[in-house]
Amino acid sequence: MLKVSNLCVNYGAIEAVRDLSFEVKAGQVVAIIGANGAGKSTTLNTIGGLISPASGKIELEGRDISGLRSDQIARLGLAQVPEGREVLATLTVEENLRLGAYIRNDHQAIEADLQSMFERFPILKTRRKQHAGLMSGGEQQMMVVARALMARPKLLTLDEPSMGLAPLIVNQIFEIITEIRAQGVTLLLVEQNARKALQVADYAYVLERGQLAYAAPAAELRDDPKIVAAYLGE
Repeated sequence: MLKVSNLCVNYGAIEAVRDLSFEVKAGQVVAIIGANGAGKSTTLNTIGGLISPASGKIELEGRDISGLRSDQIARLGLAQVPEGREVLATLTVEENLRLGAYIRNDHQAIEADLQSMFERFPILKTRRKQHAGLMSGGEQQMMVVARALMARPKLLTLDEPSMGLAPLIVNQIFEIITEIRAQGVTLLLVEQNARKALQVADYAYVLERGQLAYAAPAAELRDDPKIVAAYLGE
C-alpha cells in the first residue's frame, strides 16, 4: 500500500528525517513510535504532501507521490487525521463531515456514509448542528476520524489521536481504530502512547532523531526489554 524509500526531510539546516525507509502492507495497522522530536509527525506530513521531501521516494500503491500536492494525494486514496485535530471550529459537525467527502461526487453514497458515521459515532448525531469548536476534545477527535473516513480512504494516517484525551476516551479511540481496520482500511499510526499503539498494530517502527532505530512485529517490540525500558515504562 505504501512504500517510503530513503526519505530525507529538512527544516532549513536541520535534518528532521534522515534516510528513512519503511512500508505498510494493505490491511495492516502500522505504528510509528518514538520520543518527541523523533520525526514522527514530519514523516506523516511529508507522506500526505504537506511538507516537501529533500530527497527520497514515497509510493502509494506503486505510484510515486513524492512531488504531489496534498489534494492530489487525497484523490489517490490517502486521508490524514492531523495532530491537534484541526477542526473547522465555526462550521457545524455535519459541515465538517461533508467536507471530508469533497473529493467525491457520488452524492447518494455520501448521504449513506454520513448516516453511517452518525450510527458509528452517536455523539456526532446529537451534535450535528453544533459548531465543532464547542465540542470536547474527545468529541472533536471522533469527528475528525469520521471526517477522514468520509473520503473512503484506502490508507488512513493518524497523528497522535490520543493526545490530550482522558483515559476512557483514549480507549474508545483505539477501539475505533480496531473497528476501522476490520473494515479493510489500512492504517498508519503515529502515537506517543506507545503501549496502546503496539497493542493494536501489526508492525511497528521506532524512530530516534529522525532515523529508523527498530523495526519488528508489534508483538515482538512489546516484549523487547530495550523498547519496554525506553518507551513503555514498567
